[in-house]
Amino acid sequence: MKLLNSLGPNPHVVRMFAAERGIDLEIEEVDVLAAENRQAPYVEKNPSGQSPTLQLDNGDYISEITAICEYLDESAPGDSLLGNTPEERAETRMWTRRIDLNICEPMTVAFRFGEGLSIYQDRIITVPEASEGLKRIVADRIAWLDGLLKGREFVCDNRFTLADVLLYCFLAFGKTVGQPYDEGNKNIHELFQRVSRRASADA
Repeated sequence: MKLLNSLGPNPHVVRMFAAERGIDLEIEEVDVLAAENRQAPYVEKNPSGQSPTLQLDNGDYISEITAICEYLDESAPGDSLLGNTPEERAETRMWTRRIDLNICEPMTVAFRFGEGLSIYQDRIITVPEASEGLKRIVADRIAWLDGLLKGREFVCDNRFTLADVLLYCFLAFGKTVGQPYDEGNKNIHELFQRVSRRASADA
């Protein structure tokens, strides 16, 4: 399999997930700063023009990071990062979606409308005046999640899962684009520090 990789938190999620699962991916770099992902031949593989994209051994392409990670999890031997029962998998997907919708999405859009405006303003519709409001939403939702994580080693209690990978990669991204999380969110901060010590975090 080949990962069409680039800068950004989304490819980081896939690389970290694959590293945790012991999956070796061939890497092909895509220059998103030069908008290589917004033109042929990339958009013929992923019409959304977003990164990353996974090329399967049969030549098919999969995009969207949760779909890619679930495919990797289900197609490789070893311990699942989704869960071993329907209940565990449902719990992982519930938390992954909460983190994605409440933190990752507004954080990414805030960057595109703010610090990343010069990169994105000619590629997508941007609303610069929304950036600061979106950042406030992210901070509020991180504080909300912090309260829910009390007493937990990881997002899904004692199971390290896709939800932790997603949260870690986006919190790390936020630190680099003017959206560092408030370390007063003790549970979030401890989880971030815990995950940062995993070898896969550097993938």
